[in-house]
Amino acid sequence: MPDYGHFIGGKHVAGTSGRHADLFWPMTGEVAGSVALASAAEVRAAVENARDAQRDWATVNPQRRARVFMKFLELIHRDMEPLATLLAHEHGKTVADAKGDIQRGYEVVEFVMGVPHLMKGEFTDGAGPDIDAYSIRQPLGVTAGITPFNFPAMIPMWKFAPAIACGNSFILKPSERDPGVPMRLAELMIEAGLPAGVLNVVNGDKEAVDALLDDPDVKAIGFVGSTPIAEYIYGRGASKGKRVHAFGGAKNHMVIMPDADMDKTVDALIGAGYGSAGQRCMAISVAVPVGAGTADKLMEKLVPRVEALKIGPSTDASADYGPMITQAAVDKARMYIESGIAEGATLAVDGRGFKMQGYEKGFYLGSCLFDNVTEDMRIYKEEIFAPVLSVLRAKSYDEALRLCNDHEYGNGVAIFTRDGDAARDFVSKVQVGMVGVNVPIPTPLAYYSFGGWKRSVFGDLNQHGPDAIRFYTKSKNVTARWPSGVKEGAEFSMPTM
Repeated sequence: MPDYGHFIGGKHVAGTSGRHADLFWPMTGEVAGSVALASAAEVRAAVENARDAQRDWATVNPQRRARVFMKFLELIHRDMEPLATLLAHEHGKTVADAKGDIQRGYEVVEFVMGVPHLMKGEFTDGAGPDIDAYSIRQPLGVTAGITPFNFPAMIPMWKFAPAIACGNSFILKPSERDPGVPMRLAELMIEAGLPAGVLNVVNGDKEAVDALLDDPDVKAIGFVGSTPIAEYIYGRGASKGKRVHAFGGAKNHMVIMPDADMDKTVDALIGAGYGSAGQRCMAISVAVPVGAGTADKLMEKLVPRVEALKIGPSTDASADYGPMITQAAVDKARMYIESGIAEGATLAVDGRGFKMQGYEKGFYLGSCLFDNVTEDMRIYKEEIFAPVLSVLRAKSYDEALRLCNDHEYGNGVAIFTRDGDAARDFVSKVQVGMVGVNVPIPTPLAYYSFGGWKRSVFGDLNQHGPDAIRFYTKSKNVTARWPSGVKEGAEFSMPTM
């Protein structure tokens, strides 16, 4: 069984705090190992290591930094199968889904290989008499990321790849629930040629998080998780003078217009709502059919498809989705289901009785589908993060748009329609950060930036794409004049050039 410590200074080190957490395999429910929980002193040691390594790394030219990521990408492709298998075992998602997790991470690696171009500044020749003006981008120093259980490969790469490419060092605090792949990614970065100490991995809980937030040598920190914790991370980090972007919860709507192709819509809704057991911040959790006829047609096609979904262990290649991350997550989802029933929603498909034969102790929940949900219900207002889909019937397009705009979360949204005018109006007016038109999970490509609105995000800059380069660098503006063009005598008025 694995006993994960930390990865500091290019090598594995045992935890010294005396605190550990059990590591479970969700598909069996068995304890599969343990993970060390770092003390503040251990976090400080990692920060000092990263600080010392960053000084030299910042002097490496961007082209050579990019070459490390070129090699890293080769190693990811080489080790895709064992990485995906490890991820599936520790997280619970299927191996095919795990490969998608890894791929969406290494697409950001592909983007940052262009860092020699991405970090270029600006130059103005002759901005004034014998004066040149230019700007440069420089790394911040030590940066850090706190990443969630649901994407243990993708989000760590979204964080550390742009940070390191820009010349920073990075401390990764992954979820203690599935740390194996993040630890393995750090090993691969060393194999790719990254100097020891530039990327460190510290496992831990709130004590480690607070130590990173409070450490004066950590200049920027990124987070992905629930909204209450995102707000805490942002508030505490910003109060210490750090640059922070913290991404929180979601309640993503899919608006279904009367003219939508219902078969294609249901295909999209099934995958987006139930893939990865609904444990995605971009999962569709609310379907909003417009008009009674649209809603009836949707339910007629949706109910048998949800009932037919195949749930299986992570190793079952034919499974649509696997177990949830912990038994506590299953219990929380069950609580929401009971709440929905109590508040008057119709449980059209009830998966609570599902048992996985041969894996009875695993963390499984059958597919659940609610109809006749209203906007005052907890199952609508709060993020469930489980294979539970709600259908909220809207009488009109305007009502559907209002529902999307009034919700406190604004991460992702989609509209399914054949009407270009309706789609264009929706894109213009919806108050959500990432919008799909006949695309159920509108996660931007790596060369755009990922981020929601409202209480789905805290901070001004988003993840990956151009915003990541801005987030992990500071700009410096230079105005230069050389002696040959300088007239004698002091100037006491404000310079105007």
